Amino acid sequence: MATALREAGAVLHIHDDHFPPDAKDEDWLAEVGRHGWIVLTKDYRIRYRHVERLALMKAGVAAFILTSGDLQGEEMAQIFVNALPKMTRFLQKHAKPFIAKIAKDGSVSLLFQ
Repeated sequence: MATALREAGAVLHIHDDHFPPDAKDEDWLAEVGRHGWIVLTKDYRIRYRHVERLALMKAGVAAFILTSGDLQGEEMAQIFVNALPKMTRFLQKHAKPFIAKIAKDGSVSLLFQ
């Protein structure tokens, strides 16, 4: 997935390159917010977990969540790559923090702000 996004021109930071795999969301999200990075995830349950959602909002993070489950890495990469222009436009129109979802068709819509 990372290779496809980089080939499409995205600058990418992989979670495990910067944080321990078991890092608490509250901790790594705060650091992501300090750097101004954007979160791309397939953890669609984060929008239902109050503590993590609050940490994301407090950190001032923009997060895009792939809501389709049971996808292979190549399929996820293609959806994210197809959605990149829409994500860029979304970032220009919406102030951080927010959680937006990316559907299988690459459409982007706001979940929380």
